[in-house]
Amino acid sequence: MGKIYEAPERAHRLGCNTMQIFSRNPQRWRRDFLEPEDIKEFNRRQKKLKIRPLFIHIPYLINLASPNLKLYEASIEAYVEDILEAQVLGADYIVTHMGSHKETSEEAGIERLIHALNRILERTRAVKVGILLENTSGSGSWLGYKFSHQKEIIEGLRHQARVGLCLDTAHAYLAGYDIATSGGLERTLEEIDKTAGINRIKLIHLNDARGSLGSHYDRHEHIGKGSIGLEGMKRIINHTRLKNIPFILETPKDSETADEMNLRIVRRLRQ
Repeated sequence: MGKIYEAPERAHRLGCNTMQIFSRNPQRWRRDFLEPEDIKEFNRRQKKLKIRPLFIHIPYLINLASPNLKLYEASIEAYVEDILEAQVLGADYIVTHMGSHKETSEEAGIERLIHALNRILERTRAVKVGILLENTSGSGSWLGYKFSHQKEIIEGLRHQARVGLCLDTAHAYLAGYDIATSGGLERTLEEIDKTAGINRIKLIHLNDARGSLGSHYDRHEHIGKGSIGLEGMKRIINHTRLKNIPFILETPKDSETADEMNLRIVRRLRQ
């Protein structure tokens, strides 16, 4: 995977002015912390190359809605550690999936998530790093597949100002929001605005969707090659309410040139 300070260089070579990274292995619990010299070099390169804003994605093992007390408490501790590390890396936001309620109810999962975030926000109250709740496709028992979930969670927080939204286009489509059409995109944005608030969107994961509308199976596709399609992607990229929000690609890495290909298409679609 290389050193973390190599990430700004990779983003710069791709012609990007923003980026999202994992600060550690997303499939494992933390084994150690970043070396101070690596952090210093990361800060230097990020500043030099003007990669801003910086987003760090939370590892997949963290589940702030888990009914398993041991996993729940471990997730809160890991989240606090990751926010503190994100601060020294100069990150603007932490991006997080909203957790799985497992065999319990959505209501119980949301309640646990609110409680966890309140604890996290209180313990990191001196930190400026924001938290972005990412919508999901609704597979299994994952929360966040409808924006009323985000609304309920934000309303339950004592420190709401640090919490915003990450809109994933593939997840939205696979959850049943028909953002591939002009009317469907407008209805989706209106729903977001009436629930959590469209002004809370601080990041867009720009991904085409592999699968049918409302299939709930989380699979990303190359830009223009999925169910949202080129026209749908073009409308999203150029929409007056979205076009000035940072876009991050999470498209398949099935070749060495996949990122360059998708970036080239996106830049061509942008008006």
